[in-house]
Amino acid sequence: MIMEGIKPEANDKLKMDGIKKELRNPSKATHQDYFGKTISYICIAFVGLLVLSILYFITTRGLATFTQDHVSLWAFLSGSNWNPGMLDSHGKPEIGALPMIVTSFSVTVLAALVATPFAIGVALFMTEISPRRGTKFLQPVIELLVGIPSVVYGFIGLSVIVPLIRHAFGGTGFGILAGTIVLFVMVLPTITSLSIDSIRSVPMYYRSASLALGATRWQTIHKVVLRAATPGILTAIIFGMARAFGEALAVQMVIGNATLMPHGLLTPSSTLTSQLTTGIGNTTMGTLPNNALWSLALILLLMSLVFNIIVRIIGKRGSLK
Repeated sequence: MIMEGIKPEANDKLKMDGIKKELRNPSKATHQDYFGKTISYICIAFVGLLVLSILYFITTRGLATFTQDHVSLWAFLSGSNWNPGMLDSHGKPEIGALPMIVTSFSVTVLAALVATPFAIGVALFMTEISPRRGTKFLQPVIELLVGIPSVVYGFIGLSVIVPLIRHAFGGTGFGILAGTIVLFVMVLPTITSLSIDSIRSVPMYYRSASLALGATRWQTIHKVVLRAATPGILTAIIFGMARAFGEALAVQMVIGNATLMPHGLLTPSSTLTSQLTTGIGNTTMGTLPNNALWSLALILLLMSLVFNIIVRIIGKRGSLK
């Protein structure tokens, strides 16, 4: 009788131990979760290592102009003559990046100024005025503009825009004006798409409250919707400027590629990216002309970092509001 009373308790204990062991052992789903996390961490580490490698490579190559070739940083940033293979009257290399810097900022700012009103107008039409018809008609157009390669924009600019400018204003037709028009078309879909997302993120009760207080439709759009979406629209503009600042092939085909200080919108000039694409294949690694081009690449890298920092600052201020 005693043995019979003990056996059920022992069996229950064995069952409980088995259940505890099963609960403590990782299941198949847990193993899959660990495997997925490991793959994710490996991918994150690889991307981070890749970014650090790019930063290190461009930084070391870009600084070689000043550390190995002993070129003055101020002379590099303020000089107006670009001919790394020649020496000036003082025996110093002619490495002045100011014309390319001025031209790059000029075409970027002008393209953003021209594209922003059109982008905001299209975004308001698609979200506030005619949401269904506007989206149905304009969304494929925006997607088509995004999908066109840069070389096609450059070829159209070279075949159409440059001859029109030459016929209307004289000169060669190459210059900042042609580059601005090409970049305007290229950055328009970027600014438009991000502006649409920003306007759509404005809560609907903002509009309802404004209309309930007696505001008209246009007053609601101007005083409420646009003000609430301002951080997102500014972010869209900065992203568009970053795209324009880093564009190379299309601008190279219409800018003129003359390393001269621009004196107007119609004078041929050169941007940082166009000078890089035209000159990097004609230099030898480790020489002064090659290091000078890597210094231009370092400027582009720093500007992209500045654009990203501005976007993050605007995003934080928008989230606080």
